[in-house]
Amino acid sequence: MTIRLLGTVSLLFLSACTALPPKNTENICQIFREKEDWYDASMDAARRWGIPVAVQMAIINQESAFVADARPLRPLILGFIPWFRSSSAYGYPQAKDDTWADYQEKTDADWASRENFADSCDFVGWYCAISHKKLGISLSDANNLYLAYHEGHSGFQHNSHSVKTWLLNAAQKVKQHALRYDKQLSNCRQELEAKN
Repeated sequence: MTIRLLGTVSLLFLSACTALPPKNTENICQIFREKEDWYDASMDAARRWGIPVAVQMAIINQESAFVADARPLRPLILGFIPWFRSSSAYGYPQAKDDTWADYQEKTDADWASRENFADSCDFVGWYCAISHKKLGISLSDANNLYLAYHEGHSGFQHNSHSVKTWLLNAAQKVKQHALRYDKQLSNCRQELEAKN
């Protein structure tokens, strides 16, 4: 009985330590009303790297659905034995270990965490700014910025995405989210700015 109670208390404590995703991920105004510091985080990244808030948010939504400690699912062997994950992607931005380490080194952000929303926005902004500079992708082209984000700069240059229908569909989803988020943001930007 005591062990069961201790397990329940531990589970509640651990779940309280992990930030919950927003209740409505389809409306950027509601996201920012619920997570008040997220607007400032995404604006800081937009000012630093030039990537619009709506594009950052659409990429993060696609990558992790705003789950702070998101990881790729473990494949199952024989239908029930968990196996190794296929990628080191982690956190809000689903950044891989080596790409995250590169970001930390190049931006002097050794302390940055993929579970921190502000750091994740900065990472997405940084990566997309490189895509813009290196590949000539427009700062507001959510579709191609996402393809480069997912495939890497070299993969994008070699058109690796062109044979992945599921990825092309995901990029279209990111584009649609970015357009919707941008339109929604125009209706609540004054309200959000007034809170600062």
